[in-house]
This record gives sequence, structure tokens and C-alpha cells, in this order.
Amino acid sequence: MHDQLTSAVDKGTLAGAVALVSRDGETRVDVVGNLASGGPPMQRDSLFRVASFTKPIVAAATMSLVESGVLKLDEPIGDLIPELASPLVLRRPDGPLDDTVPAVRAITVRDLLTFRMGLGESDNAEIRSREEELELRTFGPPKPRSPLDPDEWMRRLGTLPLQYQPGERWMYGTGSQVLGVLIARAAGQSLEEVLRERIFEPLGMKDTGFTAADPGRLTTAYLGEEDFDSAGSSQWSTPPSFPDGAGGLISTVDDFHAFARMMLAGGNGILSSESVRQMTTDHLTAEQRAAAVDFLGPDTGWGLGVSVGGGRYGWAGGLGTLWSTSPDQRTVVLLLTQRAIWTWPPELFAAFEAAF
Repeated sequence: MHDQLTSAVDKGTLAGAVALVSRDGETRVDVVGNLASGGPPMQRDSLFRVASFTKPIVAAATMSLVESGVLKLDEPIGDLIPELASPLVLRRPDGPLDDTVPAVRAITVRDLLTFRMGLGESDNAEIRSREEELELRTFGPPKPRSPLDPDEWMRRLGTLPLQYQPGERWMYGTGSQVLGVLIARAAGQSLEEVLRERIFEPLGMKDTGFTAADPGRLTTAYLGEEDFDSAGSSQWSTPPSFPDGAGGLISTVDDFHAFARMMLAGGNGILSSESVRQMTTDHLTAEQRAAAVDFLGPDTGWGLGVSVGGGRYGWAGGLGTLWSTSPDQRTVVLLLTQRAIWTWPPELFAAFEAAF
């Protein structure tokens, strides 16, 4: 992986990267390149927009609240999220927004965690258009941020019909955004306070949050070779109106490694081993996996906040980060870059896989 990353920086494919491989307690970290093209050198504690790495962290905080008795996995969310207490559902998934039927059952906490609430990254053009009109930002890169506060964001989302019945279909993303609002309301705190109290502080994740802890260590993000979010003018330099539980966090390789080690250790006092087992077990039916294969890949399902398959679990951040844990090999691999993952060349994925 070191040789591949160095080559990618030399070719200009990457401005820089930080890679970590941990196996049986031994950890190696490689730091290559720069914070931005032509910028200062990359450091081990450089800050990355970890995007969808946010999802497993929010899922873990949710499980912590379940363990504390604040939430129950199979309880309806309506008491805390009245905006979705009695949802309408499209009569046909590809139908118009005004052709609906009542939901056959309530949305549960488990539905949010497994992305089976009935709404997510949608192939229904009317839903996507309405979400854009409402400034919900439920799909695509987490920039620009939604200008709404959590209550207004939730009110507007509640005006949309679900595309599928609760529990029927795996749909990416929106479940984590609703979870962020849910656990904040359940705890009577902001989402960042919940994450800090239950995850970040116990694990020593001092650099993780919705705002760059030290703007001088923030990388510049790229879509391919194009500048997407410059460190000097980054939206992550100020607190968001809507802390996005699906993709809003900034972190470092060591901070996220602390989270991954906790999971590999079976919770390590932060979560119970049963909560970790639930998070890392595939909850999808064969039919749901087949419908999601273009997104998740073959022989891959979904746990609670992570993908599961091939004896491994983990996830990716769309702005250039990749994580996978092999419990059997006692191995964690992390690769943090500034290049959007859908623009990565194949050799970067191959380098990551070669670490196992």
C-alpha cells in the first residue's frame, strides 16, 4: 500500500493520504503527500472529512442509548419523531407523490439502523426533486450543508411520502440522518453532545466532530482533480445548522482507529458485545440484498451502520475514506484520502485490499 500511495502522489492522482494497518495489536501508519496539492506536508493527525464514517458512529451511539434503556430497537419512533408517526407511502415506488396509501406499520428504531425506514437515496425523480426544493440534502456529497435546524429539517422531511413500506426495502442514507435527530431528542442534547459523551470522550477521539478542531490541520477535498472544499474556506470551519448523522464528521486516522478497535474488542466497555454483534450481523433478507447489490456489491449485506460480508465489516466515506475490519484476522485497515472515492483509480482499491 505504501508504494501504491507514493506512486499516486507522485503522479498527482492524490494530493496526500494517511493509511493505517493494525493486526494483533501491532499498528503501522503511512503518511504521504500534502494537505493540498502544493500545500504543507500531510501529518499523521491531519483532519479529513470522513463523510459516511459518520454512520457507524451514530449507530454505536444509538446502541449505547438502547443499552441505557433510553431507546428500544423495536419501538416506534413516533413519540420522539412525531413528524413520521403516521407516514404515507407511495402506492407504487415509481409513482407520483400524491398517489399514496397509509403505512402498514410504524417505523421503528431498528428500521432506521438497518436503512429500511422506506426512504433513502431514491430513484424516484419526483422524490429527489422535492427533497432538493426542501433543502434536505439527503443524498450526494455533504456540501452544501442543509441550512435548516434539526426540527425544521424533520418537519420538512415529514411532508414527503415514503417510497416503500417500513421494513420492505434497503435504502441508503436517510435513516442515519433521522437517527441523528432521534438520539438528540431522546438524550435531550445536541447530536454532537451525544456523540462526545457516549463515544468520543470515552475513546479519546479528541479531534472528531462536526467542525474542524484545528483548521490548520484540515486537508483540502477534491472531486477527482477538481477542488471541492478548500481548507482555507471550508464549510467545516464553522458549526452546522443541521449536524448530519449520515456524513458530517471530521476525524483523524488515530481517532477513527480508536472507534474501530473498540468494535473489534467487542465494545470494550463502550458497548456490550451483544450490541457489537448486532451492528456487525447482516440484517437484510436475500431479496433485500439482491435489490441493493448495485450499491453494496455482491455477497454483501448491511448490519447497523456498517456493511457486512466476506468475513469483514466496515464502510466507506464518499469524500475519500475506506475502512474494513476482519475479526478472524484481528485486522483493521484504514485509508484516508482527499479524493472522492467514486473517482479513485482501481489501483487504490487494490492497494487497500492487499493489506489483508
